[in-house]
Amino acid sequence: MTDAMTIEYQARDALTAYEELTALAEDIEDEWTYVTDLSAAWQERIEELIAQRGAEPVGPPEQAAISRAIDEIGRITDPHRAIDWLSTFPQVVLLALGSRS
Repeated sequence: MTDAMTIEYQARDALTAYEELTALAEDIEDEWTYVTDLSAAWQERIEELIAQRGAEPVGPPEQAAISRAIDEIGRITDPHRAIDWLSTFPQVVLLALGSRS
């Protein structure tokens, strides 16, 4: 099994993309506290999953789902839309990795 086929690898890829999404959302100054608090909470939840189940395997369908979600948020250029995805994206990732969010 390669590292790419583990929960930890997939979750870390998702976290990297999520940090970029968060940075875009932080452009809305009036929402900065909300954005940073929300982002921190979801990042913590994903880190908990890594700590609990990081070595578990992830199949090709789950890898594809996470890759598609990362691709989708990578297309976002509007900070307001980024804020909308700050809750959606981590839930998609957690669902794909078999975690209850």
